[in-house]
Amino acid sequence: MMEDTPSKEENTRVLKVLEALKQASHDLQTHPGPSSAESNSPSIKALLELETESDTILSNDPLLSTLSEHLASLKSLLDTLQKSCGHGLGSFLTRRVSTQSISRVAGSIELEIQAWIDRESIDSLMKGLKEPLQIEEDELVSLLSQFEDRFLQGFNRELQDLVLKSKIFCLLERISCDPSCSRKVREQCAFVVSALIRFNKDVFVGQVLMGRMIHGVVSMASWKSMKVLCSLIKSIKSPLVDEIESNGEIPKIISFLDYKDLHLRVVTLDCVLDIGYFGRKEAIEAMLKEGVVKKLVELQRSELGGDLIDIGMFGDERERGKGETRFLENHPFASCVAGFAVQLEVGEGLRQREKRAFKQEILKTIRNACISKAEAATIVAEVLWGSSP
Repeated sequence: MMEDTPSKEENTRVLKVLEALKQASHDLQTHPGPSSAESNSPSIKALLELETESDTILSNDPLLSTLSEHLASLKSLLDTLQKSCGHGLGSFLTRRVSTQSISRVAGSIELEIQAWIDRESIDSLMKGLKEPLQIEEDELVSLLSQFEDRFLQGFNRELQDLVLKSKIFCLLERISCDPSCSRKVREQCAFVVSALIRFNKDVFVGQVLMGRMIHGVVSMASWKSMKVLCSLIKSIKSPLVDEIESNGEIPKIISFLDYKDLHLRVVTLDCVLDIGYFGRKEAIEAMLKEGVVKKLVELQRSELGGDLIDIGMFGDERERGKGETRFLENHPFASCVAGFAVQLEVGEGLRQREKRAFKQEILKTIRNACISKAEAATIVAEVLWGSSP
């Protein structure tokens, strides 16, 4: 195991106490009035019950000295607030000032506790990533999942500094690209990288574009890894599609449309549509060279396909939308050919003359790929009239 049992138990106890303090501080910050400062309120009960235990914990960790000071200030302010129960002007002003101060100090306590939790989380995750064989797989995946959730809470400068100093991105990338590691761990590392990009794209996007991350994600060949790729494309847009194309990953991505795994094929279709929207001429040419239109025609012809052009032709727009949604739930490949053509037409990566040229090429390929004139007529009509979702 990564740590000995006593150490893990101690960290768990500390975390439990600090989480309770954090929640109590949050409650006081949200409701700092006199009623919250009464001795029988849940937040005050939590603070009083944890006072002795937290003092012991805080004295053993120098990184929590500031938190100890904040707690002392908060106790003093609470005492002052509880004593100012009179109806005079002086009591009123004291309560007003104390209430504002309590809210401010409670906010500082919450931030300090979260900073400590972030430091401990990064330390634990770094140990697990450096020695993945010394920790249970499910435990490491759980740590990674918690880290992903933390990033998705929004930007935090202190957390960003911790991430940059720890150089954890390099470890996440290395494991994502290491076929000897378990796929569950590799996939979750990739999800954390995707969350990092959304956390602060300006800082971390360069490491994705210049590193091996794209190859690592595609090489996993799973629906989860393709979901990560879709997220990265939506965040980074055309520059990422450029890298996908220049790294020669498009043939591999298009091949996933032939896999038996339905979930993988569905997410791959989403990825193909995203590449079509953000891709420049070279990326679109690479997809067409791999026969993407023919593969989409076959998917649309399958039991999970169909034609949206025949759905909800009558009635108002809202009813047509409901009909399409219900149909797509059971037919994820419905009108996927038109969906691809429309993405190219409305997307950001192509010039107008390139869009017109690709549309003609797509129409020609459709006619050659269809097994009947009726099928060809329907799909061509969808492409021309844009009856895709």
